[in-house]
Amino acid sequence: MKHFEVNFDGLVGPTHNYAGLSFGNVASQSNANAVSSPRQAAKQGLAKAKALADMGMVQGVLAPQERPDINTLRRLGFTGSDATVLENAAKQAPKVFLACCSASSMWTANAATVSPSADTADGKVHFTPANLTNKFHRSLEPEVTGRILRGTFANEKYFAHHTHLPDNEHFGDEGAANHTRLCSQYGHAGVELFVYGRYAFDSSKPAPQRYPARQTLEASQAIARLHGLEDESVVYIQQNPDVIDQGVFHNDVIAVGNQNVLFYHEQAFHNASTALNEVKQKFGDNPLHFIEVPTSQVSVLDAVKTYLFNTQIITLPDNTMAIIAPSECQENEAVSRYLEELVTMNTPIKQVKFFDVKQSMRNGGGPACLRLRVALNDAELDAVNQNTLLNDTQFERLNAWVDKHYRDQLSEDDLRDPQLLIESRTALDELTQLLKLGSVYPFQQA
Repeated sequence: MKHFEVNFDGLVGPTHNYAGLSFGNVASQSNANAVSSPRQAAKQGLAKAKALADMGMVQGVLAPQERPDINTLRRLGFTGSDATVLENAAKQAPKVFLACCSASSMWTANAATVSPSADTADGKVHFTPANLTNKFHRSLEPEVTGRILRGTFANEKYFAHHTHLPDNEHFGDEGAANHTRLCSQYGHAGVELFVYGRYAFDSSKPAPQRYPARQTLEASQAIARLHGLEDESVVYIQQNPDVIDQGVFHNDVIAVGNQNVLFYHEQAFHNASTALNEVKQKFGDNPLHFIEVPTSQVSVLDAVKTYLFNTQIITLPDNTMAIIAPSECQENEAVSRYLEELVTMNTPIKQVKFFDVKQSMRNGGGPACLRLRVALNDAELDAVNQNTLLNDTQFERLNAWVDKHYRDQLSEDDLRDPQLLIESRTALDELTQLLKLGSVYPFQQA
């Protein structure tokens, strides 16, 4: 039986915009209200996904959310036609309106936590959509995310889907952005690392002071229970509160793992030695590579600015690993120098490939934010909705779909344009047919 790690990249939606909504995400806030290019953003994301497919990786796509979120605006008291709802919301509650226009679902690392069948008690691949309660604009996503995941992984023989955790800060869950998995091979039982920012029920424990800790220990524990994970295959690690206060809002901004490699910054974890010793003990006798980047070589500021750790580490067909990095890493002297040195070290990482994902970077997400990793065996891969997997034909179709429906530029004022809503719904309706997802959007179910 063959095993794969499939990267499902989030398609950038037709209303991609910069609203600066994410307190604690420095890149998001610093580019607030800039003019965006939905077409360029979608094409940059597709180009990265296709490049990985061309390297021999199995690559899929996940559909975006519908924005503006008219249903939520109606729940908040705006009435009348869709055009009236848009106009009144933009005038009367501009910040609420912008939150309901967020482009954040493109970062599918936050879509869900996934546990592969090799780790779970029932031998199925388990999915729990993230509730994303820390940010109002992101808390609008989990219900539709759940429908998209069910449309992508529909076969109940192989896939188990859970409802997102209770919509409360005590169980704040940010999905795979705070979760990684180490293993000797994708199909072998692994060790799942759940990285949390705070304890929800014990305020005496360490916590950040400036920026919010979005993931709680209690949320991570709940997901491990839902997924049927054994204690010996789980490690809970607290993120260093000081780095959260430096703009490291998710663990995937300061650490990333793949198979037997954990690549992380010196300041990433609280009580790092204790936690990493537990990882070693649970990983067993197989070789394990901890690559710690010292502050003396790369500062936390440079790591955040370039998203050195929001890179993808992938295992190529020749069993060596490559880092998929944003071009910002190449342009930063300290980070570029470190990466040149890294590929000469005695680790499986032998090359770095740089990609232009600036439209995503300006909104606060790098290559790793754009994908949800799903480890599958060949039978499970066959059971995936094949229309969501990327090949030459589907790549051309999706590019043509973007060209047909997406605007080249989008400003904040454009978001209240009722014509944009019509364009977006037309595009998404066509996309669900292209991907054969069924009716996942509220406007399709009315």
